[in-house]
Amino acid sequence: MTRHAGTTVIDLTTWQFASAGTDSSKTVRLPHDAMLAEPRSSLATGGAEVAYFEGGAYVYRTTWVADVDPKVLPYAAIRFEGVQGDADVYVNRTPVGTIRSGYSEFEFPIDTALVWGESNEIVVEVDNAKQPASRWYPGSGLYRPVKLLLRPRTHFATDGIRLRTRSEAGDSATVDIEYLIENADDSVEVSFELIHNGVVTAVGRTNGVQGRVSMAVPDARLWSAERPHLYELVSRVTVDGSVIDERRERVGLRTVSVTAQRGLLINDVPVKLAGACIHHDNGPLGAATHRAAEFRRIRLLKEAGFNAIRSAHNPMSRHLLDACDEIGMYVLDELADYWEVRKTPHDAAWRFPDTWREDADQMVEKDRNRASVIMYASGNEIPETATPEGVALAREITQYLHRIDPDRPVTLAVNLFLNTLVSMDKSPYKPTVETNDEPMAGSTEANVMINQIGRMMNFVSKLPRADKASRDAFAEVDVAGYNYGLGRYRRDVRAYPDRVILGTETLPGDVARAWKLVNEHPAVIGDFVWTGWEYLGETGVGVWVPGKRAGLAKPYPYLIAGPGMFDLTGHPDTSLRLAQAAWGRLDAPAIGVRPVNLSGAPVVRSAWRTTDAVESWSWRGCEGRKAEIEVYSTDDHVELWLNGRRVGRRRAGRRRGLLARFAVPYEPGTLTAVGYRAGVETTRTSLTSASGPVHVTIEGENRIVADGDDLLFAAISLVGGNGEVEMLADELVEISVSGPGELVGYGTAAPSSVESFLSSSRTTYRGRALAVIRSTGEPGQIIIRATAATRGTAELVAAATAFATPTRGAESDARGNDDA
Repeated sequence: MTRHAGTTVIDLTTWQFASAGTDSSKTVRLPHDAMLAEPRSSLATGGAEVAYFEGGAYVYRTTWVADVDPKVLPYAAIRFEGVQGDADVYVNRTPVGTIRSGYSEFEFPIDTALVWGESNEIVVEVDNAKQPASRWYPGSGLYRPVKLLLRPRTHFATDGIRLRTRSEAGDSATVDIEYLIENADDSVEVSFELIHNGVVTAVGRTNGVQGRVSMAVPDARLWSAERPHLYELVSRVTVDGSVIDERRERVGLRTVSVTAQRGLLINDVPVKLAGACIHHDNGPLGAATHRAAEFRRIRLLKEAGFNAIRSAHNPMSRHLLDACDEIGMYVLDELADYWEVRKTPHDAAWRFPDTWREDADQMVEKDRNRASVIMYASGNEIPETATPEGVALAREITQYLHRIDPDRPVTLAVNLFLNTLVSMDKSPYKPTVETNDEPMAGSTEANVMINQIGRMMNFVSKLPRADKASRDAFAEVDVAGYNYGLGRYRRDVRAYPDRVILGTETLPGDVARAWKLVNEHPAVIGDFVWTGWEYLGETGVGVWVPGKRAGLAKPYPYLIAGPGMFDLTGHPDTSLRLAQAAWGRLDAPAIGVRPVNLSGAPVVRSAWRTTDAVESWSWRGCEGRKAEIEVYSTDDHVELWLNGRRVGRRRAGRRRGLLARFAVPYEPGTLTAVGYRAGVETTRTSLTSASGPVHVTIEGENRIVADGDDLLFAAISLVGGNGEVEMLADELVEISVSGPGELVGYGTAAPSSVESFLSSSRTTYRGRALAVIRSTGEPGQIIIRATAATRGTAELVAAATAFATPTRGAESDARGNDDA
């Protein structure tokens, strides 16, 4: 429970959960992804899109004792930050609202349905049975937080505080705050304070139910991803000297603008976006949105060199935005993956014309006071943007976003290849209705063709038809978003001198070429790779599979998509090293080794993965087999050594695509890559084989916040006596947890598996697994024990304490422009 003057926010965490139509129930703690417990099979109606999970219908129940004085806090509402599946909400059997979007927030007044001073039952009936409802794994149920909001009669309206920053000369800045108060008259007093490190740095006061206050901020510490300075904004409503309502939120002061001549400007300083597209699921946790997991993901992405993320393809959670604000990450928040043309059999394209404005309102209300959010995307690979009707809708959505938030530019992610296909389709455009088939080519069809013809898409994107099929839609937005359209950058910079270009999706193998163009042209403001983080669903689109032929989607039991630069457990993939080299963030050569146990076998490659190499030289039983080695480096030359013997020397650096290749018969020991510039050794990197008996280890942080919410990530490894992970010694490892913690997810990076993330047993993949333990809320000692089938036992001991770990952001209250 979070209390401020006149306001109470209650987290509804504990619920009784049951599948619809059954009598048995169990206790769950939110966030909860019900789809993880559903069966997987080749017959699942959602198929590859949702990783062969079944959908389902569910009932959530909880009770709340309304032990507050309704004369003091008469206004009650319930807010759902995200529910996967259409849902009906009841309080004491009275319907209070309907939810019909998996990513938009919904807030319903419930004060008239409550019985004050009594226990009140809250029921949410969720229907997510029809699948696929999206092109990736969505999850099911109450997968984001649910809160009760109790407000005094006179209070700030929802989205009633809007902060805007105006930079000025020198170190000062001016902040404008617009506000709206409900149930008051013009005699009400309103005040605002900006606080930094406990010191009030700016104050503003006025009277009235609605208005604007300007505050001069001396020695302003502006927010950027490089220096994510945050202030606390305290807003108060005072009547007759008493504080009636108060809100506190952490805010950053920054400006954003874009021009083709200067590019993207943050605080009037040019910035290039090294971006990662990410989906909303988080590995072994499924779609459940845990705050600590979002902070971990953003921290790892930033440490790797990314400075921006694109929400693919839906509005982000508050927890993820908290992490971006506090750690420092630019955000492109996206409205939708479809407009009026269906992409999957059970998406909601049929109702988009009636709902997109409300969804846009919800996204902007959540984002408006977020320093990290620098841009909105109105849609992703919308096929109708190649038609006059779709262009008109692009104009309408852009104008609407500008009206409700004039401070952020708007982009639209256009697949030039897809738009070209649509422009060649002579069938008339018409909006999709619930029972119609898809009337024109979609993202999936385009992806299949891209994967098959590879570089041909660059040729197609250069055609006059591709320009004609995209230019009208691009003219309706501030920033033209190019999905897989590198071939047009140089031409369009000349042809459209006022167009700002952003690579909204780029194949991992094209990152170096894209980044070169980003640096060459001010109008090209950045690049987002597909993808920064591995995700569930779209199974196998980026997985290299044994054999000679394979479709884009891979059969059950494939689970992951495959293109992530971080795998499902948060371990960096070799494909990340090419991006780091392109950005100038690779300090030494990075060595990747293609799986030696598969040497010589045919493999089907994917356009969405540059390599199947891993950073390991531990391949027991593969002595004498051909090892194909990739060294990523910005150096002029790379020399490779194996056990003190020189293997060879190759050119590297940008002229060679930042990659040098070698082949050598495998033998255990030490593999070393040495980088040279102008003939002088600059850096070196080594990989060492695991030696001695293999045993299980477990590593992780030694403390967790005893708040019932914080997470501990425990890395399980099978290692030799020298601590090196062995790739080919996988076996079942059982996890047990004692003390005030519970296992909430357990998984590996395996692209194909029949094992459950909810099981306490898991077979390691290439020597690794990840267990996620959640605090139960009590202080004490947590013991996590990993027991391998034949490789021994290991323990991790962590203290559950009341003290937060600052670097993980767990000390921050839930934030945003609300009562929390």
